[in-house]
Parts: sequence; C-alpha cells; structure tokens
Amino acid sequence: MLRIEDRHGRLMLYGPTNEELVTDIFRSHISSYKDLPKTFFHIQWKFRDEVRPRFGVMRGREFFMKDGYSFDMDKDSAIHAYNRHMISYLRTYERLDLKAIPMQADTGPIGGDYSHEFLVLAETGESQVFYDKEITDLSLGDRNIDYSDKQAISTIVQEFTKPYARTDETHEQDLFNRIPSERRLSARGIEVGQIFYFGTKYSKSMGADVVLPNGDRTPVEMGSHGIGVSRLVGALIEANHDDLGIIWPSSVAPFDVVIINLKHGNEESEKACRQLYEDLVLAGFDVLYDDRDERVGVKFATMDLIGIPWQIIVGPRDLAEGFLELKCRKDGSKTRIPLTEGSRQLVNELNS
Repeated sequence: MLRIEDRHGRLMLYGPTNEELVTDIFRSHISSYKDLPKTFFHIQWKFRDEVRPRFGVMRGREFFMKDGYSFDMDKDSAIHAYNRHMISYLRTYERLDLKAIPMQADTGPIGGDYSHEFLVLAETGESQVFYDKEITDLSLGDRNIDYSDKQAISTIVQEFTKPYARTDETHEQDLFNRIPSERRLSARGIEVGQIFYFGTKYSKSMGADVVLPNGDRTPVEMGSHGIGVSRLVGALIEANHDDLGIIWPSSVAPFDVVIINLKHGNEESEKACRQLYEDLVLAGFDVLYDDRDERVGVKFATMDLIGIPWQIIVGPRDLAEGFLELKCRKDGSKTRIPLTEGSRQLVNELNS
C-alpha cells in the first residue's frame, strides 16, 4: 500500500484495491435480497508501493485497473459470478490475441479461499509458473455461451482449470510430478488479471447484509474480478515482438495499415499514395500515411518498430512496372500487387 504524509503530518493512503470502499457503497444503498445479484464496476487509476518499478507500464507504481465487485445471496450464486467473470475475461484475452492461462493463485491480503490469476507466458514475466502443456491448447473460439446457464458455465470453467496450472506461491511439486514428463512445463508469466471469491470476509465485518423474505438479515457473498488494463499494453508487446520492434495483433493495432512513400516529392508516388489512402479509409480501415522526407531505411526501421500489421510500400520503380508491394509485419512476407487491381486486391488481402 502506498502511503504519504501531508503537510500536517497526517498519513494519507492511495488505494491499491478497493474492496472496503465498494462494500461501504453497497451497504449504504442496498438492503433487500430483491436487489441481488449485483455487480459494481470500478475503473480507475490505482497505486502500489513497488520497491523497484520496471518494464514501463508492466510493473509501475501507478496502473489503470478495471474491477468488477460481485454481490450475491449465497455461495452458489457467488461462484457462478466468479465463473462468469473467468469466462468473459478469457474471451477478452482471446479477442486481444493473447494466450492468458488461468492459474490457481494465492489470495494474498485480499483474502478468500479461491482465486485465479491470468498469466501471459513471456521470458520477461515477473512470476514463475508451472503448467500442463495441454492447457495451452484450450480456446473458447466462437462458442455460443449462455452466461445465465450455471451448469454450462461451470463445465467450461472446469475444462480450463482441470489441467495443472499454478503460480510459484501455490505450486505443489508432488502433484506436478504426476503429469507425464513431456507435458510438464515451467516458464515465466506476466499477470494481466486476477479474480477472487472471498465470501463474507468484508460483508460480515462491515455489516453489508440484506433482508431475507422471512425478515432475517444475512451478509452477502462477495467476489472481485480485475483486469490490469494498462498492463495489457506491456503484456501485448512482450508477447508480440522481434528484434526489430513491436508486432501488434490486428485486433489492437493503432492502425490497420501504413502506406510508406519511398520517394518524398515524387509526383507519381504521392498521387498513388493519396489515392490508396482515400480508398482504404472509405473501405473502413485505419490508415497511417508516412510521407516524411526521410531516408528509405529510416522509414522502414520506424514502421517495423511501431509494428503496424501491414505495410504498403509505394515507390517510383515499382509504379513504373505497374506494381505496389504489400508487406506483412508478422512474418515479413511480401506480395506484389498489380496497379490494375488497385485497392480491390489490397482490401481482400487485408481482410484475409
């Protein structure tokens, strides 16, 4: 917890997480079982007193967090809320083109008896992790998921949590050794989210209860479910890069494509680039046009560093031969596209 002292010598605290605050909001406004289930979303900058901040936005004292705090009548409903969050977060990571593995984790000072961290495998990860290789093959894909179906949701969660996957805090070597040796893997991981079920730890001590139909009062069952939004940027870069720079997945790239004009000031090149830009924007793409007066090598190096998924390379020599060049940043492959095909083939390639 980050603590500071103001000019009057009073101790001030920056919130590292806000279970107590949200519990207070709940007890101030909700008193009946009829208002449950309920989820409060808390999205803001949070602070931690990290001893040694590192890796840019990966591990800093300040980070942007999205939390969902769930309130339910009983444990069964609270676990269902936990399971819903696990699956929706897994789907979120997949849409970001991130392989985030749910791993049994230590609950730490937040408390409770059930927690999973979502970790992205990377050599620069801050956590040592141990897992069954089978879990890396699991995917939600395009499944049609009914989040109100408790049994269906529970079955999917069991699918993703049955294979061994743990952080070093919860690792049990005896259990790990029961996995066939060819499937036992250890690596480093970047935490990009964590979910908790902590029952009545906060509601009981803080008086966050509701009135039941028979007039009795009962403390609500709670959980918190967070994604480190700003950490995702660092995790995406660590998981998608090479020696030249970033390789943004298409789903999160700042631009879909960049047009690189190899000959600044050349009338034919500039005309072709402007036409391409207009056509691709009309086709619904986010386009960056690099028309800087820089050497070709500088432009290529800059665009590889930025990591936009596709590069359209336009130069006088290719134009004279009636071609453009399309380069895929991920694998470096290049395709020559006839000018007669124009933007139509480019659109097809970019959509493929």
